[in-house]
Amino acid sequence: MRAAVLTGYGEPLAIREVDPPEPGPDDAVVAVEACGICRSDWHAWQGHGEWADDDVGLGQVLGHEPAGRVVETGDRVESVAVGDRVVVPFSLGDGTCRHCRNGHGNVCTDGWALGFEPAVPGAFAERVRVPKAEYNLTRLPDAVGFDEAAALGCRYATSYHALAHRAALAAGDRVAVHGCGGLGLAAVQLAAAMGARVVAVDVCEAPLELAREVGADATVDASAIEDVPAAVRAATDGGAHVSVDALGRAETCRNSVACLRTRGRHVQVGLTTDAERGEVALPVDRITRWDVDVLGARGMPPSRYDDLLRLVADGTVDPGQLVTRRVGLADVPDRLAAMSDYDTAGVEVVTDL
Repeated sequence: MRAAVLTGYGEPLAIREVDPPEPGPDDAVVAVEACGICRSDWHAWQGHGEWADDDVGLGQVLGHEPAGRVVETGDRVESVAVGDRVVVPFSLGDGTCRHCRNGHGNVCTDGWALGFEPAVPGAFAERVRVPKAEYNLTRLPDAVGFDEAAALGCRYATSYHALAHRAALAAGDRVAVHGCGGLGLAAVQLAAAMGARVVAVDVCEAPLELAREVGADATVDASAIEDVPAAVRAATDGGAHVSVDALGRAETCRNSVACLRTRGRHVQVGLTTDAERGEVALPVDRITRWDVDVLGARGMPPSRYDDLLRLVADGTVDPGQLVTRRVGLADVPDRLAAMSDYDTAGVEVVTDL
């Protein structure tokens, strides 16, 4: 089968023939109908992650936001059947550790990150193997298409987990989102759908316009002002209750913390680059003085995907609104390269595999 393989950091991915996957006893093989292209793929392609024990080795098939149809199952799989329409989480749990049993499979002790390690080749490919299929796979409602499910990818899942589970967002809260790529725009749309009033921050007009279209009440062009936190505090009547850094730059992380009101919650979802190498200096005295929470969010527990899919199925959230480009597998190398100059908008999805 064809797949996009990492052969050199910063070098174009190689589109080549690889052996198709075979399921183990507890696994399933999914024929990929669509797969989102995410900035996390860009980080892997650039060779980032060494500082977090999260670097991706050469030879890896990338891609971690797939949706498709089950075409094979292992001997012990009973609740997943050939023909099922499914979405695949990138943070895969083994279903047995204490975190999985308590509903936190995204941080499974012995889990896998789809597309980021040799044991789980990714979904920039015609087929992908999903370990522990009964725990990890979620059936798609009939009303949710494959493109929409792929757009959910890790961006909506991570944003929903960050807002609903980590920050305990409440209707009426003021929310700031720093960085309006696919992850940030998902956070904007979800926060608005959950009843929050949202301020979106970016340095380019195109993503800010998209942010307004998907629910932002106000926007801040960070390229045009010197004091972004002050602008956000003014737009949120004294500061955000919840602020999300969806980019992972030192500046956006610090701005996110600094724009909070007393007892606000900062959630870090963007990964750092080689400029930060996982380390960002924060205003610790401010955090201490004003009872500020600093939280992290990675993916979403597989067992909670149904909650997010219900929002999509009933029309409360529309991930398709963020899909700006549909491409083929051969286009993936160029689309990753475009991310180096932030020359992408919204969500791009591979639909021709």
